[in-house]
Amino acid sequence: MRYRALGRTGLRVSEIGFGCASWWGQKSFDERQAVGLVHAALDHGVTFLDTGAAYSGGEAEPRLGRALRGRDLDKLVVATKAGTFHNGRRVARDFRPQAIVASAERSLRNLGLQRLPLLQLHGPSIAELDDEMLIALGSLKQRGLVGAIGANSFDPAVIDHIIGLSAFDVVMVDYNVLRPERAGLIARAAQQGKGVLAGMALAMGHANRQVLRLRAPRDIWYALRALKNHRTDIAKGARFSFLGQLEGLTAPQAALAYVLADPNVSCAVVGTTRMAHLIENLAASGATLPPEVLARIRQAQGLE
Repeated sequence: MRYRALGRTGLRVSEIGFGCASWWGQKSFDERQAVGLVHAALDHGVTFLDTGAAYSGGEAEPRLGRALRGRDLDKLVVATKAGTFHNGRRVARDFRPQAIVASAERSLRNLGLQRLPLLQLHGPSIAELDDEMLIALGSLKQRGLVGAIGANSFDPAVIDHIIGLSAFDVVMVDYNVLRPERAGLIARAAQQGKGVLAGMALAMGHANRQVLRLRAPRDIWYALRALKNHRTDIAKGARFSFLGQLEGLTAPQAALAYVLADPNVSCAVVGTTRMAHLIENLAASGATLPPEVLARIRQAQGLE
């Protein structure tokens, strides 16, 4: 595993991080398997773990906390998100500053931590990033409850606004082979000293249509979510079928190598519920794409 600086936070993170969300945190997914995946990731050099208060019906944070019991946390960067939560029926939003503080305090208890290395606002609007919010975020740092502050948004306008706010140390954007236009945004963030996390680094399996391969109940869950929320990406992904025919790299490894070829990306975050996929993904650290493959990707992106 290779490691990169997380902007100017003073933290170093594995260039591939493990996302603790979605089916991984659901009660329907066996906890022993879920914990085993976290331990395997750590044993293979992963130091960045990403989760959120709203993930997996609110079950992801507590499950990750249980997985981390007895493990050495000194070199880990555990990141969680505030601003969204699960109300028992669906994901809801609450970006009142006092709600963000309360969410951070709950996350500490759920994760079994004394301090959150990274707290990210989960999909804030520009209007919600007012002076009162910035004061509340600063107070979490001053109290020693949070190390770094970030924001996770797939809205370029929001990320562009956050890049100009000194209160934020990290941004998380949706960067993958289907989103080459994010490169400029990432470069601007890095120029301002922000750490950059690549969410959806595998394009949710759309780049090789993996999301449509149904082998177990979890696959049906992911496929239905994709058909509901990401039909355009499924169509775009058909252009990248050649990634599954490369010599020496699997399609997920090639997709990760593409993201990590950008030196401004600190960490590419991926999640999985299969051990074989986890090991395959982590093996992409340090991988490079041949020029001819990069050219084919750019052609499929419509850039050449």
